[in-house]
Amino acid sequence: MMLPVAIPAGGLATRLRPITEKIPKALVDIAGEPFIVRQLKLLKKNDIERVVLCVGYRGEMIRDVIGDGHKLGLQVDYSFDWPDLLGTGGALKKALVGLGNEFFVLYGDSYLDCDYRTVQESFKKSGKPALMTVFHNENKWDTSNISYRNGKILTYDKKRINAGMEYIDYGLSVLTKAAMDTAGFGDKFDLAELYKYLCDREQLAGHEVKERFYEIGTAGGIRDLEEYLLSN
Repeated sequence: MMLPVAIPAGGLATRLRPITEKIPKALVDIAGEPFIVRQLKLLKKNDIERVVLCVGYRGEMIRDVIGDGHKLGLQVDYSFDWPDLLGTGGALKKALVGLGNEFFVLYGDSYLDCDYRTVQESFKKSGKPALMTVFHNENKWDTSNISYRNGKILTYDKKRINAGMEYIDYGLSVLTKAAMDTAGFGDKFDLAELYKYLCDREQLAGHEVKERFYEIGTAGGIRDLEEYLLSN
């Protein structure tokens, strides 16, 4: 049975304005469909059954489009953190009640056409309380922020970049409630802070993914994703 998926999707998406002045980023049109619909269809294809959407800015619009998810063959629940945005980590912490002890975390602007079952199996085998997927990026699609060798994440830091960082956070992770409890962060924090905390304590397993990641955080990212979808 596949783990549930939490999707932090509550940000203001200022880089996409004026598109996101009236709609949340999750509803941006991608080749004829709202992005969140494409994201959820991809999860369904990977045998995911339950999703918790952590929404904030104009989150009610997302709920109006997706509802309880039955039209997509999913069970979709919601956790709101508006108007006081809690950050990706804080929003996830608030949603823990509906996620159980182990769950995927998928960035709200990421389209990741990879094998989710293999990622889950890698997490189970690791014996660690968390796992991050990584991609050999070499600063091609975004700024690389991970040192990864022999199947291990050695360094993860989005603020202090060095030449040895050839990999990037792919956008899909597996977390446990225990990992979040141990970190002891307050109500407002970013997931990057949690991942760095776990990495520094050798509690973050790594799993390399070969498929390119796609994102809709920028106009260029939207173009690339649309080209990929239309070619497939």
